[in-house]
Amino acid sequence: MEQQQAGLAGHRHSVDPAARKAELLREGEFYRAGVVHCKSQIKRDSRPEVMLHSVIDHATWALRARADALLKPTGTSVAALAPYALTALNFIRRRRLGKQALAAAVLLGVAGWYVQHRRAQELVY
Repeated sequence: MEQQQAGLAGHRHSVDPAARKAELLREGEFYRAGVVHCKSQIKRDSRPEVMLHSVIDHATWALRARADALLKPTGTSVAALAPYALTALNFIRRRRLGKQALAAAVLLGVAGWYVQHRRAQELVY
């Protein structure tokens, strides 16, 4: 069966009109199936719960990437620390130490900010 190059897409079609018609009909079916698939995908993705899930996934990925970037100089990662963090969180939850743990985390955060702020001021002078 002889074929020639045709169209901007660069794929080959038969010279025989009947075979070419069958090829074009098949391509049309694929195109319509793709359009239907895209429409259903857009309809599904525009639902509020799917959008919320997508936002949460994106935020989680961004936080994880940021945490991994901060931990990279230490040679560890979020995945390596996660089991220890979950163990600590379960301990805090079982002992009902949530408020005390939150206060300790805030104090450590303030202390870290203060040390970083002092270092930045020392570098300026």
